[in-house]
Amino acid sequence: MAVQLLPALEGGEETLVGGQAVLEGVMMRSPHAWAIACRKPSGEVSTHSEPLERLSEKHKWMGYPVLRGVATLGHAMTLGFRALKFSANVALDEVQISETEPTKKLEVTAWMAAVNIIISVGFFILMYKWLPLIAATRLTKGHPSLSGQIGFNFVEGVIRMALFLLFIFGTSLMKDIRRVYQYHGAEHKTVFAFENGDPMETAAVQKYSTYHPRCGTSFLMTVMIISMLVYMLFPVHTLLTRFAVRLALLPVIAGLSYEIIRFAAKHRGSLFALLTAPGLWMQRITTQAPSDDQAQCAIVALEHAMSLEKERGGELVIA
Repeated sequence: MAVQLLPALEGGEETLVGGQAVLEGVMMRSPHAWAIACRKPSGEVSTHSEPLERLSEKHKWMGYPVLRGVATLGHAMTLGFRALKFSANVALDEVQISETEPTKKLEVTAWMAAVNIIISVGFFILMYKWLPLIAATRLTKGHPSLSGQIGFNFVEGVIRMALFLLFIFGTSLMKDIRRVYQYHGAEHKTVFAFENGDPMETAAVQKYSTYHPRCGTSFLMTVMIISMLVYMLFPVHTLLTRFAVRLALLPVIAGLSYEIIRFAAKHRGSLFALLTAPGLWMQRITTQAPSDDQAQCAIVALEHAMSLEKERGGELVIA
């Protein structure tokens, strides 16, 4: 759930920063760097930062429309899991495995992270591709008027979004997830303050909204709306062929959704901005008002990312 799309504009004068809420902290990234700040059980803030290579600078084809969205999403997922691994290890930092090995700490290993990715992808395909397809197939059999190309895909899309909303709402009732949502709000507030040239101070950050148009929630909701429209263009009728089409079109839909969110972020009054509106509504659940300590974590993460960005010749400056 915590994996966020981290869109960065690929050229020109404006460059965006992005971020992700993690366990008891925030990860921030700029075009050429990323940094994470997590609060330890002791209250101390642990940080880590690394340089990044911009995909479109390394491979020209990754800067092309739609393709850059697929590349950015894949890169963001990899970076997101690295950030989650770091935050989990910080949380486990003071936990002893046994009394006989007091210096050995619990740690999230690479293979554990790999298994987590496999389970997450499998859950996504089962929950949002296979189950809606099965449910729509059975429902339309009992209601032939909905079995047409448009009707079937509309029903399936509604079921998919309903499952997503139930999942998000259900997990929001968990105490640990609510804290992640608070850090999510801290990340959004800090990005807003940066984009408006405000000083990176707690009071300046806290005055902003927790709802941001480039949020990963907006991306997921946009994916679901776009997928409903795209599937209507492929007149396949058997269960397996429909499932195969949905898997094959995942990269295409992800790329299109990225372009729509990228455009809508710069043109708030456009028609495309309407497609991202449900994602902004969803942020009433997936972002919560952060405490000052949580906002400070987001500020520290952004400051470290910007410091490394400057070292690498970037032009982004914190006001």
